[in-house]
Amino acid sequence: MEKLDHSKGSLYLQIKDILIDRIQKQYWEPNKLIPTEQELMEEFGVSRTTIRQAIQILVQNGLLEKKQGRGTVVKPQRLQGSLGRLKGFAEEVIESGRVPRSKTLRAEFREDLYQEKTVLMLQPHEKVLLVERIRFADETPIALERTVWPEAIGKLLIDENLDEAKYYEILESHNIWLKRASEQIKSINSTLLEADYLGIRGGEALLEMTRLSFGVDDKPIEFTKTKYRGDQYQYHIDLER
Repeated sequence: MEKLDHSKGSLYLQIKDILIDRIQKQYWEPNKLIPTEQELMEEFGVSRTTIRQAIQILVQNGLLEKKQGRGTVVKPQRLQGSLGRLKGFAEEVIESGRVPRSKTLRAEFREDLYQEKTVLMLQPHEKVLLVERIRFADETPIALERTVWPEAIGKLLIDENLDEAKYYEILESHNIWLKRASEQIKSINSTLLEADYLGIRGGEALLEMTRLSFGVDDKPIEFTKTKYRGDQYQYHIDLER
């Protein structure tokens, strides 16, 4: 049984901090029930009111969710991207303690993507590899990803298992390194097809991130447009003054 210190303020706040620690350490997995109020009362040796006060704070903070007829479950947390570091979706998912997966919708070489070729500073006659994937975290669809690569890099990727491929790791294994990237982020509404892929209702909010990545020679090598579920993803920015 966790020991509470009666000299250190309200017991419900101490219990709240203990529960937060357990959630962060994945003592209870997302979408899984936490112990009942009775079990928590017995563990901490407090009243039902005290337990309910602690749980209510976590519900209000989006860490727990009450399910009618089931109990209280751990609410899956949004993935958090950082604007200060260049990393891929799989890295973000792994860092959050979840398991990344992809489902490839399309992978093909194209000559008609003129806008993308212009952005990648390619000639009109050159081909590019187009890859479209649904990105998952713990089997929850999080994003739709559309990536375009110059043909030379595309040839390195096309033979990989794209449902499992981590692009940046593959490139680095061929001594191709990313130096920097430029990103633009805006809010959009999902189409019916996008909503179907992501398991949401048509018209729900998405975060659209457009990334242009550059190699060590400052030439563009990746043009990606990723549409994230607004309820599953957020960006973190550190600001200083």
